[in-house]
Amino acid sequence: MGYTTQSQIDGAFDDVVEQTISALEDEGFGVLCDIDVQATFSKKLDKEFRQYRILGACNPELAYDGLEDEIELGALLPCNVIVYEDDDGTVVVSAVDPSKLVGITDNPALDSISEDVSDRFERVLNSL
Repeated sequence: MGYTTQSQIDGAFDDVVEQTISALEDEGFGVLCDIDVQATFSKKLDKEFRQYRILGACNPELAYDGLEDEIELGALLPCNVIVYEDDDGTVVVSAVDPSKLVGITDNPALDSISEDVSDRFERVLNSL
C-alpha cells in the first residue's frame, strides 16, 4: 500500500495494541483517541467485523510546529496508526505515511516534520 508502512506482529491482538501504544509513547506520541471499529460496527450496525483499532497519535511539539507553518494541517491530524487482524488472523500494525499525508499540503516547510514523524513511526514498527 502506498500510503502506509506496516508490520506483521506475532502476539495476541490486545497485547499488540498495548505494545503499540507504549512504543508510540516512547517516541513522544500520545494516543488522543482509540477507536474500536469492531465494537462500533457491532453496536451501531449490528455487524460482525474483525478486530480493528484506530489509534489517533499526536506528538504535541511536532503538531505545534506543523500548525505554525500550515494552519489547515489540523484537518490531517492526528496521525492514525491502525492495529488489525488480517484474513489469516495475523496482527498487523500500520501507520500512515506522513510524507504522503503532508504532501497534499504542497508546503515544503513541513518536509522536515514529516521526515521526523516517518522516522519515529519506523522505530515504533521496528520495536514491536
